[in-house]
Amino acid sequence: MVDLHYERLGAGPRLLYCNGSGVTLASTWPMLAPLAAGFDLVAFDYRGLGASTPVTESYAMADLAADVAGLLDALGWEDTAMIGLSFGGMVAQEFAVTYPQRVTRLALLATSPGGALASYPLETLAGLPDAERAERILTLTDRRWTPQWLAAHPDQAALASVATPDGTAGTPGAVLQLQARSGHDVLDRLVRVSCPTFVGSGRFDGIAPMANGEVIAERIAGAQFRVYQGGHGFLAQDRAAWPDLLAFLGSDGEGAADKLGR
Repeated sequence: MVDLHYERLGAGPRLLYCNGSGVTLASTWPMLAPLAAGFDLVAFDYRGLGASTPVTESYAMADLAADVAGLLDALGWEDTAMIGLSFGGMVAQEFAVTYPQRVTRLALLATSPGGALASYPLETLAGLPDAERAERILTLTDRRWTPQWLAAHPDQAALASVATPDGTAGTPGAVLQLQARSGHDVLDRLVRVSCPTFVGSGRFDGIAPMANGEVIAERIAGAQFRVYQGGHGFLAQDRAAWPDLLAFLGSDGEGAADKLGR
């Protein structure tokens, strides 16, 4: 049995946040906590990561969707709005096509539907020397982020120093997560999503190209699609992104947008 560690804060409409690959709640909760200004917010560690149950055997994306369903059951939530960022967007898609009646609103950010439109295979970087892997992840995170470009844009250089995800680093849990990620494929099942959906992509994202986000939106009836001036971390790069997301989710809290850097 998998026991997911989670944090809960705030009051308002139910909102579940799904993290990116290799990321733990301890590192993202400070960024997410302002959402509690307008929502009953829950975020969690995936199996094998952070304070959730360690894992030693392979699993599939369907197992992660089942984990989310179990978490909602434990919370007493019949349904919820969801935000899925990067790998979290893959988990949210798998959950939404498997349990469509349990998702009231769906925000998919910097993510891909899998199959022929998969995100970059981060597991292929694991064997690279540290310096080479770091440089490759940098330019995948934002295709503009060459050393020359960053030298000319010091504001972006500061962001790049803290915003480059490295889901390849690691622990056995992170390695097993990347294996599950490599099998993600909901492309032909996205028609099952029945709730209002917002899809956001970064124009310069090399991990989850904006063309992938556009196809997600095309496959989901009525989905909104927005492109932002940034890469995989466009939420921190384009000041329009957070207000658009909060407007879609229906937040009535101006404070949340202000604290998140609007």
